[in-house]
Amino acid sequence: MNVALHQDTHVPRSAVDSGLLQLVQHGLGLKDKRLPSWLFYDAEGSALFEQICAQPEYYLTGCELALMDEYAAEIAERLGPDVRLVEYGSGSGRKTRLLLQHLQAPVAYVPVEISEASLWASVERLAAEFPQLAIQPLRADFTKPLRMPVAPRAARRTVIYFPGSTIGNFAAREAVELLRKMRKEMGEGGGILVGVDLKKDAAVIEAAYNDRAGVTAQFTLNMLARLNRELGTDFDLSAFAHRARYNPMAGRVETQLVSRREQRVRVGRLRIGFLAGEPIEVEYSCKYSLADFAALAAKAGLAVEQAWTDARHMFSVQHLVRANCAPA
Repeated sequence: MNVALHQDTHVPRSAVDSGLLQLVQHGLGLKDKRLPSWLFYDAEGSALFEQICAQPEYYLTGCELALMDEYAAEIAERLGPDVRLVEYGSGSGRKTRLLLQHLQAPVAYVPVEISEASLWASVERLAAEFPQLAIQPLRADFTKPLRMPVAPRAARRTVIYFPGSTIGNFAAREAVELLRKMRKEMGEGGGILVGVDLKKDAAVIEAAYNDRAGVTAQFTLNMLARLNRELGTDFDLSAFAHRARYNPMAGRVETQLVSRREQRVRVGRLRIGFLAGEPIEVEYSCKYSLADFAALAAKAGLAVEQAWTDARHMFSVQHLVRANCAPA
C-alpha cells in the first residue's frame, strides 16, 4: 500500500505536549465538572464504539447505512465528478465505501482522524477496494484548522464528508463554529455532506445510549481508564456509573459519569474531590428536526441544498452549500 501519512502539527505527540493533564485538571476543577468527548477515542475506545454500532438499540448506524444503500448513487451524482472528498473522523469507513463506489473520477480521498490506529485500519480497507484512488490520510484534530495535503490533480470541488451523527456531539454554538470552519475549508464551490440524527420518540433515543449489553457503559468508563493509562490518574472505575438521559427541552442526550460515592481522585499533583452522585458531563448528542438543522446551518452561512432520510425518517444525510450558492 503506497499511502503517505500526513500528520498535522495540531496532533499532540505526548500528554505533556498536548496539555492533556492541564485540560483534565481544568475540566474537573469546574463547578459543573466536564471532559471533552474526544477523550473516548483511544484504540480501546474506538474498538468499543464499533461494538456499540452493532447493538440492536443503536439505530443510528443501521439507519444511515440503509439510507446510503438507497441513495449513494443519487448523492454522488449531486456531488458531481472530480471531487476531492475530505472526511472528518473517518472511523471504520463503511459508509464512505458506499459513497466512493459511486463517485465519478474522484481526485483524492483525505480521511482525517486523530486516532492513528483507526486511521490506518480504515485506509488499509479502502486502499484494497479502491486501488486506483489517491488516498491521503491526515492524522489531525478536525476541530482545528487543517493543512490539507496537495491533491494529485486539480479538483472540481472539495466536499467535506461528516457522516455518523458527530455534528450532534457539539453544542449549538460550537456546531456553528465547526460548520463555519468547514465552509472555509471547502472553498467557494465546495460542499458539505453531513449526517444528522433526527428527533423522535424519547424512549427510542434513550435506549440507543443505554444498550442492554452494557457496551456503551464500558465505552464511557474507558475514558477514565484512558486517563489512568496516559496520565497516571487513580480513577476507580467501579466508583463511577454511566448515565445517559434525553433532555427534550434541549433536544439532546446528556451523557455523564456519575460518582457512586464521596471520593478523591489524584490528577497530577491535584486531588479532585467528588460528592456522591456528582456527575462529570462527557458528551452531548443533539437531535434535530430538518427545520432545526437548516436554521443552524444558516447561522454558518450555509444552506441545505438537499436532504435524504431513511424510510422511517429516523436519520438524515444533508448536502450543504454556501448560502449565496444555493438554488432559488
